[in-house]
Amino acid sequence: MPDQAKNELPEDIKQQLPEHAQQIFAAALNAAQSDGLSEQGAREVAWNSVKNEYEPGKDGKWQRKPEDPAIHNKSVTSGGN
Repeated sequence: MPDQAKNELPEDIKQQLPEHAQQIFAAALNAAQSDGLSEQGAREVAWNSVKNEYEPGKDGKWQRKPEDPAIHNKSVTSGGN
């Protein structure tokens, strides 16, 4: 599968994922294939990339994960003198 733009993704992926997730999938797929991964390996990388930001909802449609403010607002503890 050569470099794929979002609009060239298979129909099943376009139907499952919202537009932004499709962009993530296409970019990760292309990067993984450029790194020499097989089509199957590149698809796994692409799905993992999508799963970092999206999750399937109760209705089966993929939606963006809620942000965890605790991760973004953690104070940094450093050793000091």
